Amino acid sequence: QVQLVESGGGSVQAGGSLTLSCAASGRSLKDYVIGWIRQAPGKEREFVAGISWSGSRTYYTDSVKGRFTISRDNAKNTVYLQMNSLKPEDTAVYYCAAKSGSYYYVESVPSEYDYWGQGTQVTVSS
Repeated sequence: QVQLVESGGGSVQAGGSLTLSCAASGRSLKDYVIGWIRQAPGKEREFVAGISWSGSRTYYTDSVKGRFTISRDNAKNTVYLQMNSLKPEDTAVYYCAAKSGSYYYVESVPSEYDYWGQGTQVTVSS
């Protein structure tokens, strides 16, 4: 079983940038597909970005394409989410999540992930 811990959240003004990190322990992260999912107050969880275990394939929800970049360093057992040009509507708790998958597989449905971190708050002010 893998344990996930997010970090890097904070408060920024619109147009600013943040980089979230998801550090894994317990098992090698290279065995897992990783996704970033966010949840704003009063809203359902929303898939943001995902990356295959190989790192060869990524997938983004439309609202973050061109602004967010997901990457992974399996040697460091860490996945990153670089967030640029942040908007107030990006405000949410951001979770990283993991599930087993094949070389090119990316999961975009939050409920399909098996393991979750505790989340990190991102607040974007206008």
